[in-house]
Amino acid sequence: MDHRFDESAVLVTGAASGIGRATAEIFAREGARVACADISEDKLAETVEGIEKEGGEAIAIGLDVADSASANAAVEGCAKAFGKLDVLANVAGILKLEHAHRLTDEDWNRVLGVNLSGTFFMSRAAVPHLLANQGSIVNVSSLAGLKGQAYGAVYCASKAGVVGLTRVMAVEYAKQGLRVNCVCPGGVETPLIAGFTPPEEFDPELMERLSLVPKITNATEVAEAIAYLASPAACSINGVALPIDFGTHAS
Repeated sequence: MDHRFDESAVLVTGAASGIGRATAEIFAREGARVACADISEDKLAETVEGIEKEGGEAIAIGLDVADSASANAAVEGCAKAFGKLDVLANVAGILKLEHAHRLTDEDWNRVLGVNLSGTFFMSRAAVPHLLANQGSIVNVSSLAGLKGQAYGAVYCASKAGVVGLTRVMAVEYAKQGLRVNCVCPGGVETPLIAGFTPPEEFDPELMERLSLVPKITNATEVAEAIAYLASPAACSINGVALPIDFGTHAS
C-alpha cells in the first residue's frame, strides 16, 4: 500500500500530546520517519512508543522551542538521524487568557517566546534542509490569530504573528520550492483546553462569537489538515491560513 509520506523525514514539535501527538501519529502511519520533539520528555516517550507499537518509525528529541539553540539542535538532530528533513510541523504552543491590563511582562514574553519566536526559531533552522528537498512547513496558528478574542491579548498577538510569518515565508521561498502554510483551529479537545482556567471577572458573553455552533474539533481532525497541507496533493497551496472552526470565521 502506498503512503503519502513514504521515505519522508518529518519533525513535529509539541508531539507529547494533543494536536502534536496526533500529527506525529498520522505522519508515521502514512510512512514517514518522525522526529517527535517536545519539552515534556516523559509524555514524548509515550508518543514514540505508541508509534512504534503500530509499526511506525519515530525518535524522541527534547526541545524548548523558545530557546534558539535548542531549536537548532532539534533540527540538526532530526537531519542527522534521518539524513534529511522534508516536513516541519510547528505545533508547540501555550495558552494564556487574562485581562490585557493584568498581563505581566513574564506572561507576555513566555507566550510570545513559545508560540511566535519558537515557530520562527524552528523554521529558520529548518529552511536550509527543506530547500534542499523542496519541502514544506505547516504552522499551527489559531482562530484567535484571525479574530479578536477577549482576554487574549498575548495569545492573539502570538497567533496572528504566526499567520504573518507564514505568509512572509511562503512568498519569500516560493520560487525555491518551499511551501509554508498554517492551520487556524477554533476550540480543540486537547489538554491545553482541558486545563483552561478563566480569568477573574470573566464574561462568557464575550467569548460566544468564537463558536458558530456548539461543537469542538478533535486533535485528529486538525492533524489530518496538517498532513494534507504538507502532502504532494497540496503542491499548489502556499501561504494559506486555513480556519478549522465549523464556519465561525466566515460568519
